Amino acid sequence: MKKTFMERVASFIVDRRYLFIVLFIAMSIFAIFTADSVHVDEDLTDYLPEEAETRQGLQIMDSEFITYGTARVMVSNVTYEQAEEIAEILRDVDGVRDVVLERDNAHYVGAAALFDVTFDGEKLEDVSIRGMENVRNALRSYDTYIYTEVGNPTGIILEKEMRMVLVILIIIIILVLLLTSKTYAEVPILLVTFGVAVWLNKGTNYWFGEISFITNSIAAVLQLGLAIDYAIILCHHYTEERETHDAHDAVVRALALGIPEISASSLTTISGLLALAFMKIKIGSDMSFVLIKAIVISMLTVFLLMPALLLLMSPLLDKSHHKSFLPKISAWGRFTVKTRYIVPPIFVAILIAGAILSNHCPYVFGYSTLDTMKQNEYKLSEKKINSTFGEVNEVALIIPFTDYETEASLLAELNELDGIDEIIALAGTEAKDGYTITQSLSPREFAELTDIDISVSRAAYTAYCTQNDSVTQALGQLVDLSNIDNTTVPLIDMIKFLYDQREVYQSRIDEGLMEDLEEIYDELIDAERQLHTENYSRMVLRLNLPVESEETYDYLAVIKGVTGKYYPESYFVGESAKDKDFASAFGEDNKLISILTLVFVVAILLMTFRSVALPVLLILVIQGSVWINFSFPTIMHHNLYFLAYLIVSAIMMGANIDYAIVISNRYLQLKERMNYKDAMVEALNLAFPTVMTSGTILAAAGFAIGILSSENTVASIGICLGRGTLISMLLVLGVLPQILLLGDSIVEKTSFNVGWSRPKRHINGVMRVDGRVRGYVNGYIDAEVRGIIRGTMDASVNNAALAESSAADAETESNERGEFDEEHA
Repeated sequence: MKKTFMERVASFIVDRRYLFIVLFIAMSIFAIFTADSVHVDEDLTDYLPEEAETRQGLQIMDSEFITYGTARVMVSNVTYEQAEEIAEILRDVDGVRDVVLERDNAHYVGAAALFDVTFDGEKLEDVSIRGMENVRNALRSYDTYIYTEVGNPTGIILEKEMRMVLVILIIIIILVLLLTSKTYAEVPILLVTFGVAVWLNKGTNYWFGEISFITNSIAAVLQLGLAIDYAIILCHHYTEERETHDAHDAVVRALALGIPEISASSLTTISGLLALAFMKIKIGSDMSFVLIKAIVISMLTVFLLMPALLLLMSPLLDKSHHKSFLPKISAWGRFTVKTRYIVPPIFVAILIAGAILSNHCPYVFGYSTLDTMKQNEYKLSEKKINSTFGEVNEVALIIPFTDYETEASLLAELNELDGIDEIIALAGTEAKDGYTITQSLSPREFAELTDIDISVSRAAYTAYCTQNDSVTQALGQLVDLSNIDNTTVPLIDMIKFLYDQREVYQSRIDEGLMEDLEEIYDELIDAERQLHTENYSRMVLRLNLPVESEETYDYLAVIKGVTGKYYPESYFVGESAKDKDFASAFGEDNKLISILTLVFVVAILLMTFRSVALPVLLILVIQGSVWINFSFPTIMHHNLYFLAYLIVSAIMMGANIDYAIVISNRYLQLKERMNYKDAMVEALNLAFPTVMTSGTILAAAGFAIGILSSENTVASIGICLGRGTLISMLLVLGVLPQILLLGDSIVEKTSFNVGWSRPKRHINGVMRVDGRVRGYVNGYIDAEVRGIIRGTMDASVNNAALAESSAADAETESNERGEFDEEHA
């Protein structure tokens, strides 16, 4: 018997199974060394569009300035005197640069003290991380609440949470598989197959160099939820084929049937994920590429490794058969037939309501108004501190550096605005006696400020102007060294000059004063590193507005307008600025994701079903599940993080459509050989295990993430995915059947055939057929056929095995036919 192309491919894989086992073992070992080499980016602002103001401002800020790690530390049940003692303790802690405690409502309320702690390095540097640990140790005996980003505590906590999610999900998967499998030995085969697939996906993430913390945390869980049904499909094919073939041939035939079916199933999932790659917000492409890779690796593991496992464990598979624990749902199927004129109108009404409500979904673009079911230590501390001392909303304003006078003018005008409580800027930093460090002073003013002799001051000014003539000319001053008293120089520049020339002036300046100047110099340099460079200046604005609100966004525009009077370009960096940029990108990304997902999925459905109406009906059901899903935040008045909508809607359209495809395929095949009512009842019976298995696992994955994660983005994605999958299952099993029954005639009229060009074959006798048959077999037929035909066939056979059957097959067929005739006599 001549083998089909797929059977030859399957035979090649099965016959070289030991080679593939060795290959996967080698790749798994290699993944041990590469899994931790990928850099995980913890900052969502890095995924803003390149043209976003916050993104550009961050790039400037990271390259030009140092931003020390900070912590808000609250100690409860202390007097202010005790708080002062604690502040001194903290100032002596190794790794701590500065501690701020003032006797005001911003730092002491009731019996609680708030310390603003600054560390010696940036938030991810070891010196800051050690400093944070030292602060914890120093305050171990106090009632303490600490909120900080030093050492990325959120990322560490999230990683631990996802490990727990994965363990719980594996337990759920085992329970679901025990209920839906046909043999107990399937379960370890499935777990090994997908354990390898998940590990290889994690080990190959280094290809991208860097991935987001969101993708890194949920990729493994989503991979299990989205792709484990590939292995289930192959297992079910094997158990069916094993009834009539030996183990080797059963694996070959199962794989030959599974490759096209699994590949087709993956296309819709990949298409939904691919749409994410076109988002302006780059978190979409980050998640898209990693999850598409996960789907492809899952398929390859099922195609190349799982056949070897099935063959190796075939004796155990044969011995561990058990009855199906899932009941038949014939009663439900008959109910759907009877309600085919009732349910669709109700669904249309719900669909319209869902579209309207989801359109008013309260999206938010930051974390300030969000909450999660699980609260970690840092969330609880943040809540406690904010409830006691209020929320801090700081925004950095980056401007080009021109001169100190212009910066001072801008600072003065910004200080007049009501929405700003405090501005930290170099031009506003006081040096002494009301003078700011950027203020330009004459030699006499400098002498009075620093208590040095006027002659020393004049000599220093003369030396400075001689050495920096180009600088003073750039400031618009024509320096007359014979009349140096009329020359002014910024205080910060003179102090830096004196420090550089300290050996020259050491003998002419009092030793105590020189020490004071050196101390002032250290403070100035520290401030300059944070607030001023040769190219840019940075101001830190503390707003008295919410972190996320339209009022805040509008106020940023006001500040932008004031800044525009002095500087042609400026950049905001901060939570409010980031949220505003995300809000601006969301509208365009939302439309793009919706359109691309729809186009990709419809194109695949058109090729699959060769009908115009059927894809529309399937899309209608799944899109309905998306609208209903995102109506819940509106109804419950719960804010929803915008990324959850973009990501989950794409995953639902790509993955949940598979459930609709399963039922539609079964129904179309069955109605060719029975009336449409019976076909729908039987289609639901046959599709129910697949939908329940895949849907339950994906829903469990979503809810596990949502309930057990304390990170806002991850938790939002989990809850929406779990809820959306359950809604999709309900609509597919409870609404789609009625829609298919009502739209049956429309589907028939809009069907078309593409590429059916196989020549007809005339065969007389007993034939084994496995594929699409179109023509006459003692009556016209156009259907998927799998079995033995006895008689005359004049038809085309597509993608199938067609051969004359053996005498044994003919005898078996004859006996089966005789038994059938006796039963129905």
